[in-house]
Amino acid sequence: MPGSVIGVPERLCLLTVHAHPDDESSKGAGSVALYHAQGVRTVLVCCTGGEEGEVLNPALDTPEVHARLPELRAEELARATAIIGYDEVVMLGYRDSGMAGSESVTNPDCFAMAPLDEAVERVVAIVRRTRPQVMVIYGDEQSGYPHPDHLRVHEVGLEAYRATGDPERYPDSGDAWQPSKLYYTGFSAKRFMEIHQKFEELGLESPFDEEWRKRWDDIPPEPITTCIDVGEFADIRGDALLAHATQVDPKSPFWFGLPREVMRSIHPFDEYRLALVAGPDGTPVAPTDLAAAALAGTLETDLFAGLRAPE
Repeated sequence: MPGSVIGVPERLCLLTVHAHPDDESSKGAGSVALYHAQGVRTVLVCCTGGEEGEVLNPALDTPEVHARLPELRAEELARATAIIGYDEVVMLGYRDSGMAGSESVTNPDCFAMAPLDEAVERVVAIVRRTRPQVMVIYGDEQSGYPHPDHLRVHEVGLEAYRATGDPERYPDSGDAWQPSKLYYTGFSAKRFMEIHQKFEELGLESPFDEEWRKRWDDIPPEPITTCIDVGEFADIRGDALLAHATQVDPKSPFWFGLPREVMRSIHPFDEYRLALVAGPDGTPVAPTDLAAAALAGTLETDLFAGLRAPE
């Protein structure tokens, strides 16, 4: 890819793309906090304002809250990202699409209805300005929760990664910059099974009923290539979720049914799948060697593996 600049180390930068306010808290919050503490610059792209989110906290389910929901969700996002340690939050500028089949998904201002080229260019401009070595988006297997905006994050983020290092694409959106790695967020079935087993071990009612457990069996397994030990940052996820007060019931057994000290002992890792890497000429290619290693049980333990300057 002549003329492109590959994401070689300067100050390390991690850029994550999420669909709605609160997604940044439920997916990968601990690892973002870990990297922020290490001095990595952390950037969040939030694609929508979450306007279609339900009020899931019974204490806040009032007409006044519903009337101010978009404003409140922006305030909640600011609190949550401060807890996590994001250095910059960029709103992509689209409206929440709501669920498939709803009236809101046909709104011309929503993310699902945005022209693909337009949305990709917006992400490319952010990537070229912030110059991350690592990008994180959602994966291609979303059958368990096929929200239109989550599907769109995958589609737009993948195409942006492929385009941003090519100087001939979107030439008005900054100098070409190719991140070295593109990851998909992931949750292994093993994680959920261990949580379910701990509920049963403690004699508590598990939120993972038979229908939930059937979903684990039905979803095709994706290889997890990268497992980040979040260690002392394991509580960040819960703290950040609580900052989204309209979206999370603080008494929810799904999120908070186990004591924190117990949760810290259950799979305290964030899991990712390495999807693409920058080849020698900057062209994105599949990381076949690492995928094979993952299937053999050898996992990366750092999103920036191979990218850090020698100490």
